[in-house]
Amino acid sequence: MPTGGGKSLCFQVPALAKDGLCLVVSPLIALMRDQVENLRTRDIKAAAIFTGLTLEETHAVLDNCRFGDYKFLYLSPERLESAEFRRQLNTLPVSMIAVDEAHCISQWGYDFRPSYLRIAEIRELFPEAPVLALTATATPDVIDDIQERLLFKEKNVLRRSFQRENLSYVVRHADNKLAELIHILRSVAGSSIVYVRNRQKTKEVAQILDQEGISATHFHAGLKTTDKQLKQDSWKQGKYRVIVATNAFGMGIDKPDVRTVIHLDLPDTIEAYFQEAGRAGRDGKRAYCVLLVNDQDKQKLHKRVSDTYPDQEFIAKVYQDAADWLEVGAGSGLGHSFQFPLDEFCRDRHLPMLPTYSALQLLAQAGLIAWTDEQESRPRLMMLTTKEELYHSDLTQQQESIINSLFRRYTGIFAEPQYIDDELVSNELGISLSELSEQLVMLARRRLLLYIPRSHTPYLTYTREREVTERVYIPDSVYEQRRKLYVEKLQAMEEYATQTQFCRSQLLLAYFGETDAPPCGECDVCKSKMRNA
Repeated sequence: MPTGGGKSLCFQVPALAKDGLCLVVSPLIALMRDQVENLRTRDIKAAAIFTGLTLEETHAVLDNCRFGDYKFLYLSPERLESAEFRRQLNTLPVSMIAVDEAHCISQWGYDFRPSYLRIAEIRELFPEAPVLALTATATPDVIDDIQERLLFKEKNVLRRSFQRENLSYVVRHADNKLAELIHILRSVAGSSIVYVRNRQKTKEVAQILDQEGISATHFHAGLKTTDKQLKQDSWKQGKYRVIVATNAFGMGIDKPDVRTVIHLDLPDTIEAYFQEAGRAGRDGKRAYCVLLVNDQDKQKLHKRVSDTYPDQEFIAKVYQDAADWLEVGAGSGLGHSFQFPLDEFCRDRHLPMLPTYSALQLLAQAGLIAWTDEQESRPRLMMLTTKEELYHSDLTQQQESIINSLFRRYTGIFAEPQYIDDELVSNELGISLSELSEQLVMLARRRLLLYIPRSHTPYLTYTREREVTERVYIPDSVYEQRRKLYVEKLQAMEEYATQTQFCRSQLLLAYFGETDAPPCGECDVCKSKMRNA
């Protein structure tokens, strides 16, 4: 189904109609949180387990699902790599399995995640549970691969057209992209997402827009979790008209009135572009998906190949340097996880950031390590004063409610810092996570409590004993074949951006296997043909 087409309802409604628990495998923590929060606001019991929860928190969630009549349990695919965790899953009353963003299971998809390959093992635990795989960005080859890897007994595809008649696709050549961006935003009213490729650029472009009188904030994966939540909420509530973001933003964001999605840089793939552009116009009203291009873009595209697929010698060097940096000797390390701040590692070892990040991804796909750049630690809190002093500290009514909720849940917070489940507290009080964090920060500034917000730290885990560097090899299935596919996808993106003969919507739909769609009449190519007729 298309982006914003209601895929979640396809498993949520039947799961509510059945006895038991629906397991939902989802790739992003933010996406899981958003869906769990949406379900809870409708008084539907839902929980999530992802990398970063403590062992005690994970056990508590599993116990709730085992005995508390929960309907949905969201899982990150990385959790399935633990045999012990899979054994614990086997004790749950699972009646259905949903695989969200299912293209991640295919090596031929644009966002392959090796941990998704473990999902088939869950089917063996629950042979009677039906499985539903969902995606908005799968080509015909990927659709076949998904079914094969999920062990479908026979092909069974339910498909709705990806066509979005209210979207106008536009490619515009602009020597000065920033000037053109400002022109578009002044010409088309309403909320907007502007996509760029690097983190620094998000802040720079947002500042320029602000200076031009267009309210804007910025978003990227490197921000603190509380900052990301605050920026996202502020944009959704209309406090900012524009959010300038990397591709880390948008998945699971349900803001229906986005009027423009503007790309200042070419995405790597048609799939990525289609998904990001598809965040426009979910209310069914006219919206514009604009791709700005100039003569430098082709050269930048070619550089991405060497950044994304560095040579084998460089990959082996990253593996060696990481082991040295973490002090992991050859033949050791199996099962051990390490905090791995990539920027610090690259600075210490004098390595370029993008190729190093890509090398870690390739090492993970080859099974030598597990690497996640989305792991979070839970917030921690400790009281710095007594209960009596606290209640005489001129607290607001909301702050008193927060303190009372914490006292009920965490009896040890006067003795030492405690991990807290901020989602449970925010849901109990009916406030957002960002509001809760703001209030705790204010109390911490008054030295009434110690508050350590969520932190975002990449982790590296050795999934096999550390190899000697001479034996580090990335097989052709991971390196050569996927590099070739990546080049083909870049070429398809370049072709879309440079051609002026065929309807943009037709081209996009044909890429996903819909070859009989009529011209849209709304894209820049169709409009040009009508003017010249």
